[in-house]
Amino acid sequence: MKKLKIALDWTANTNHTGFYVAKEKGYYSDLGLEVALITPDSDNYSVTPAKKVELGQADLALCPLESIVSYKTKKRPFDAVALATIFKEDISAIAVLEKSAILGPKDLDGCTYASYKARYEDEIVRQMIKNDGGNGTFKITYPEKLGIWETILNGTADATWIFTNWEGIRAQQEGIKLNLFKMADYGIPYGYSPVIMANRETVDKQKEIYSKFLKATKKGFLFAQKEPEIAIESIKPFVAKEDNNIDLVASQMYTSPYYGNSDKWGVMEKEHVNSFLSWLQNKGLEKAPLSYKDVVF
Repeated sequence: MKKLKIALDWTANTNHTGFYVAKEKGYYSDLGLEVALITPDSDNYSVTPAKKVELGQADLALCPLESIVSYKTKKRPFDAVALATIFKEDISAIAVLEKSAILGPKDLDGCTYASYKARYEDEIVRQMIKNDGGNGTFKITYPEKLGIWETILNGTADATWIFTNWEGIRAQQEGIKLNLFKMADYGIPYGYSPVIMANRETVDKQKEIYSKFLKATKKGFLFAQKEPEIAIESIKPFVAKEDNNIDLVASQMYTSPYYGNSDKWGVMEKEHVNSFLSWLQNKGLEKAPLSYKDVVF
């Protein structure tokens, strides 16, 4: 058995269902793989999933494409690459309470935004505000990651970024009405998030191993797409205590269409990647010119 560790980007949720299905149903072991799924709460988010790959603590990681771009442009670059995307389309958005009367990003001027401290996140929010006609002047806070969603519920922040298939489903369940602002609606290209990331050098040396991992993972996600009610049983035991009340079936059914089909699962469209990379450069968020081949294996 070849052992692999993948560092997930959050506590177990429906973004990860395919990994848990592949593990529980033996798709990995059938191909000679023993896969460990590591969640960041194990070290209180002190080391990012991508960093764990750089440090050799994990073989793969789930992270936004921005993390890979960031590694390419550091003073001491690390040759991180994206092997596959989980979602073909963006299922995230900036969220505010409907009762806040914040009707668009421009209304976030003077408000407080609870940030995950991702590389380009705060500047993307600023640009969304500007693209909507605002000034981009807002206050940024960096709460504990597991408590970020709560900040807009308890009033310590006016807005934060959510996955509509997770916090969005939870809000719907609890009768909490939200206004959602998506990047694409305000002129910002989708940069694929999350993606499966690895060290290019390692993948080059072990192409067969990583190919098997992707094959089994794809099988797990496509099973979840076809059989959502069965698939969530694989992930249910690993969902964090604070998320135990979420309707996993509703979340999975919302999520599944975004995987694409068997031909397109995991595929990152060259045009979309290059569009996002060009946008980062045009806005001065990155100086080095990068293209699809630099960030996707």
